[in-house]
Amino acid sequence: MINRRRFMTQLSHSCALGTTAVTASSAVLQLGLARTAAAATLPGVGDYRALVCILLAGGNDSFNMIVPNDSDQYGEYASLRGDLALPQDSLLPLPGTTASGRQYAVHPGMPEVQSLYGAGDLAFIANVGTLIEPVDAAAVAAGARIPLGIASHADQIAQWQTAQPDTRSAQGWGGRMADLLAGANQANGISMNISLAGTNVFQAGNSTTEYAITPDGDGAVGIIGYNDGSDFEAFRRRTVDGMLAVQHSNLLRREYANRLRQSIDSQAIFTAALAGTSPLASAFSDNPFSASLQQIARTIAARDALGACRQTFFVLVGGWDHHDEVLANQARMLPVISHGLQEFRDALAELSVLDSVTTFTSSDFGRTLSSNGRGSDHGWGGHHMVMGGAVNGGEIYGEYPILSASAPLDIGRGVYIPTLSVDSYFAELALWLGVAPSNLDQVLPNVRRFYSPESAQAPLGFLTL
Repeated sequence: MINRRRFMTQLSHSCALGTTAVTASSAVLQLGLARTAAAATLPGVGDYRALVCILLAGGNDSFNMIVPNDSDQYGEYASLRGDLALPQDSLLPLPGTTASGRQYAVHPGMPEVQSLYGAGDLAFIANVGTLIEPVDAAAVAAGARIPLGIASHADQIAQWQTAQPDTRSAQGWGGRMADLLAGANQANGISMNISLAGTNVFQAGNSTTEYAITPDGDGAVGIIGYNDGSDFEAFRRRTVDGMLAVQHSNLLRREYANRLRQSIDSQAIFTAALAGTSPLASAFSDNPFSASLQQIARTIAARDALGACRQTFFVLVGGWDHHDEVLANQARMLPVISHGLQEFRDALAELSVLDSVTTFTSSDFGRTLSSNGRGSDHGWGGHHMVMGGAVNGGEIYGEYPILSASAPLDIGRGVYIPTLSVDSYFAELALWLGVAPSNLDQVLPNVRRFYSPESAQAPLGFLTL
C-alpha cells in the first residue's frame, strides 16, 4: 500500500527538481482532498510568488489613514469627524489626483507609505468590505441581504478570512488556494501557508493547515529539549523517538504520533533551510511587526531550499479597536506599520523578489466617521493598502465615498456601506498568485455576484496579472 506522503511526493511538482507544470486535479480527486476539483495548472520552474496578509485586528479607523485633502471634502471630513479629525496641515499629500479631480493625503505618521505610493510600489483599495450583494442605504433599510453580524468582531474578522459573508465557515480563502496550488511545492512537510500568528482561519483549507513559526530565532517550533545541545539531549531524543516508533493500534494515538513525527521532521527541514541563507543587509526595527516581516523575508530567502514556488504568509497586528483615544493610538501604531512596510520592501528588493511578493492589509471593518467622544465605533467599509513590485501603485482603486451628512451609503453615524466587495479585492490577489479563473469559484464562493471569472478584464487592475 502506497502511503499518502509518498503518493503526493511522486505527484508533486517541484521547482527545485526542475519538473514541468502539471495538473493537480487527479491527485486531489483520488485522495479526497476536495469535494470538487477543476484542472489547476501549476507554476513553472523559477516562477515564485507569495502573498503576505497583514491583519489589523480590531477594526482599523482607516478614514484617518487616508483622508480627502481637497477643500470641499476635507471640510466634510472635518465636520463629520469632529474631535477625531486630523488637522489638514498635518496630512501628507499623495501625488496625483483621481479621475474626479479629488485629492487625498495619508496620516502624518506614515511618510514611508506616502513615499511608497509616490514610487508606484503601493496602492490603496478604497471602501472595501464584506457584501452578499451590492446594496445602498435605501436597500438595507428595505431589508436587503447583508453579511452576518456587520458590527461583530467575531463575524467580520472571520468573513475577511473566509470570504463567505452569509455563512460561518472554518475554511479560509488562503487555505482553499493552497488546496489547489500546494502541489507546486515539494512535499516535505512545510505547508505552503506559513503563519507568524499561530492557527488562523485564513490559511485553513480542506487539506491544508498552516505551518506556524515564530518571529525570533530560527522560527521553527520544536519539542523543548529535543535538540538543545545539552548533555541530556541524546537521552531525550532517544526517548521521544522510541515512543514515536511504537505502532499504536488506537487510531487517535497513531495519528498523534504520526503528526508529532512529521512536526519534528519539518522543524529540521525548516531550520536547516533558514540556516543556509545569508544575513539580510536590510535593517528592521525592534518591534513585533517588523520582526515578523524580517522572519518572512528570511523564509523567502530560503525558498529554494524549502522547495517553495507558492507561499502565503499571515501576520496579525492587534489593538485597533479604538473606541477611545483614536488620535493618540493611531499616532503610536500607524508609524509602526508604515515603517515596517518600507523595511520589508527594501528587504524584498535586496532578495530580488520585489516583483514576486504582494503584501496586503485586511481588518475586521472600518469605523464610524462620527465620534463617540475621542473614539470611533464599529463601522463597515474601510480602506486598505497593497504593496509590491507587481502592484500598479500610485493609484486608489475602488471608490472613496463622497463624505456627506446625507451620503447614500451612510446607514447611520457615518457607517458607510462598502462600494467594493472583498471578493473583488481577493479575486485579483488569487489570480495573481496563480489560481486559474476556472477555479476562482472554489476559492471565493461569492465571487460571481461581483466579478465574472470568465472576464478578460482584471477584477480591479491593481496588479499586473
